[in-house]
Amino acid sequence: DRMAAMKAAGVCMQVLSVPGPGAEIVSGPDGIAIAREFNDRMARLISAQPERFAAFAHLPMRTPSAAADELERAVMECGLKGALISGTVDGKFLDAPEFAPVLACAERLDVPLYIHPGVPPEGVRAAYYDGLPDGASFMLAIAGWGWHAETAVHILRLALSGALDRHPRLKLLIGHMGEGLPTMMERVERVFSAYSSTHLERNVARAIVEQVWVSTSGFSSTPAFLAAFMTFGADRLLFSVDYPFGNNLAAVAFLKNSPVSPEDREKIAHKNADSLLRLVPRTG
Repeated sequence: DRMAAMKAAGVCMQVLSVPGPGAEIVSGPDGIAIAREFNDRMARLISAQPERFAAFAHLPMRTPSAAADELERAVMECGLKGALISGTVDGKFLDAPEFAPVLACAERLDVPLYIHPGVPPEGVRAAYYDGLPDGASFMLAIAGWGWHAETAVHILRLALSGALDRHPRLKLLIGHMGEGLPTMMERVERVFSAYSSTHLERNVARAIVEQVWVSTSGFSSTPAFLAAFMTFGADRLLFSVDYPFGNNLAAVAFLKNSPVSPEDREKIAHKNADSLLRLVPRTG
């Protein structure tokens, strides 16, 4: 089904991942085993179709030292292109000290961490989203708003905590046209300018723009696209469909009609991903 949908839309390659919840909610050896099995399966799949598929690793984030080891194994032995991490881990963001080995490993391997939305912690759901009729609470907590706000907070925390300064070569990737951050960067720069100078090496907005790449995943909105394009630049935008949740044909049509030059469109379509993920040449 995936191959047929790709062919119909003219999509030559897709980078696969599991959006969670998965190994990140399972502690100990069982979480490690889930992650290893996923990564081994991805390695077998992409080895059979390397011109069509690549993949991000799945990590046992509740055991950070094992997660760092698995990231290295997945990249070096399985040929995966980084890792996707869904939301908080046991209520903690990646700026928590225990996750430093994972950040350091990704930095050393020169592979990105895709910060993907996850299910909000129970306390956040109760305080911010509960009590609405007809299932609106659930949708507000996830795709309607909560996912995007949480990922934006995740990136801001990594910058404000100094984690990006401590790992200046760490590469982060976020979806959904930047999870609302592009429209906030001017305000972030202004609000945190004085605060940043007391303990950070760079302004928060500068750190984010220098270390974050943005995918178009799940969005076909010209205002959102232009905000991401103007904030992060043509070299930091990556085309993504969010398949199977998004439609290949609609996403490709949006890219083809986006208000950018042919050169920038080619960067967004594949050149930026080729460079960031070191992808093999596509055919077809």
